[in-house]
Amino acid sequence: MTESLHTLAGPCRHQEEIRKSRFLALAAPVESTEQALAFLREAGDPTATHNCWAWRIGQDYRFNDDGEPGGTAGRPILQAIEGQAMDRVMVVVTRWYGGTKLGAGGLVRAYGGTAAECLRRAERVPIVAMARLGLHCEFAGLALLKARLKDWQAEVASETFVADGVQLELRLPENRVAEAQARITDLSRGHSEARRLD
Repeated sequence: MTESLHTLAGPCRHQEEIRKSRFLALAAPVESTEQALAFLREAGDPTATHNCWAWRIGQDYRFNDDGEPGGTAGRPILQAIEGQAMDRVMVVVTRWYGGTKLGAGGLVRAYGGTAAECLRRAERVPIVAMARLGLHCEFAGLALLKARLKDWQAEVASETFVADGVQLELRLPENRVAEAQARITDLSRGHSEARRLD
């Protein structure tokens, strides 16, 4: 994929009134189906006419028209997410019916447009491919290794103390893996070797 994907820095909202109906888009970054459904429960308004939604997390996606004619709400919201090159995002567009029918085309434009404008105005962050490395480190070299983690934008995901040292799992950007592996070998004078876990 030539275009890099982004996610939201945090929740965002955008509201529009279209032919007397009120449309409110609420969007949030999500990492799992469970998070997306939890956001839907939180964002949906039971007093509204419709709570339509869509989410995309990697290759997984779902959408729902919540009683609107098929294909007029959930799919346009999903297309707004994809059109903004977003991933790991959930959008709920709530409609309070104002008495004027919009027709299928009007609904597509209203739901898709409100979702797209919400995402357009939101603060975004690039999605960075992450990797995991596992290694054994002797006690004497642990402080030095930990001091260098920020050089590779790495963090300790887990740390288990054993009789002769520490088993570490590091999480770091994919593009820093080769550098980190070489430096870990150098820092430990060949005693530690970082191997990929994913």
